[in-house]
Amino acid sequence: MEARTESRIPDLLREPAPSISFEFFPPKDDASEAQLWTAIRTLERLAPAFVSVTYGAGGTTQDRTIRVTERIAHETTLTPLAHLTCVGASVAALRQVIGSYAAVGVRHILALRGDPPGDIRAAWTPHPDGLDHAEHLVALIRELGSFSVGVAAFPDSHPDSPDLDHDVEVLVRKADAGAEFAVTQMVFDAESYLRLRDKVAARRDLPITPGVMPVTNVRQLTRMAELMGTPLPTTFINPLLAVADDAEAVREVGVALAVELSERMLAEGAPGLHFITMNRSTATLEVYEHLAL
Repeated sequence: MEARTESRIPDLLREPAPSISFEFFPPKDDASEAQLWTAIRTLERLAPAFVSVTYGAGGTTQDRTIRVTERIAHETTLTPLAHLTCVGASVAALRQVIGSYAAVGVRHILALRGDPPGDIRAAWTPHPDGLDHAEHLVALIRELGSFSVGVAAFPDSHPDSPDLDHDVEVLVRKADAGAEFAVTQMVFDAESYLRLRDKVAARRDLPITPGVMPVTNVRQLTRMAELMGTPLPTTFINPLLAVADDAEAVREVGVALAVELSERMLAEGAPGLHFITMNRSTATLEVYEHLAL
């Protein structure tokens, strides 16, 4: 199949106007798949720079991730950013997945080390015939075709990282391996994003787009933060905890916090916003409309 003509993500992130992008996760059943495609079709109308589909915790749902990404490439006008992790995969298996993405015209890949399967806080052990770090996966992808490769960034430091400077060094190595842009984990404090962005910018030209999640469920947020090893600053979590028993109030506060964070980061020169949608469109649309992008 001939690849579709589409703009390269790193080029879009360098344009004067901020880009928007959306993150989805692969569905577990028919009902959640219908919900996913409702969200995709609704948000497609906003003409995002790209959309991504994640792997599950510990590298699970790989097959569904690939299937949904291929459907987006075939059936929509959207540019898919395909996720790929090193978890449980030999180099031969990784080459096969990369080839399958190329065959359906997917030209952008987010290269991730990934988390240990079963217990994402466990010590990382690579596949005996696999890769140990995301920078090695970046290099492999670049060797296999004309892909544009993105990587993950951690404003509040990766759980295995001793400090911010180490995270910066890791991003620099990923850029040197061929990464052209980065997308962060969820940002809860604009200052943490700006510190990381500025330290990397002093060493490499690597656009870093912050991840933003309009919170609609406090329990879901705290669980995700725990899994990621990301601290929740009191300025973010306390307003949500204050209304935790009122679902509509949680939604209103969550949208307001997302708008405030987004406005601050855009004002400070963030190249765009990457919305973690949880496969729903309405809260993300509310934030988008408040920002008047």
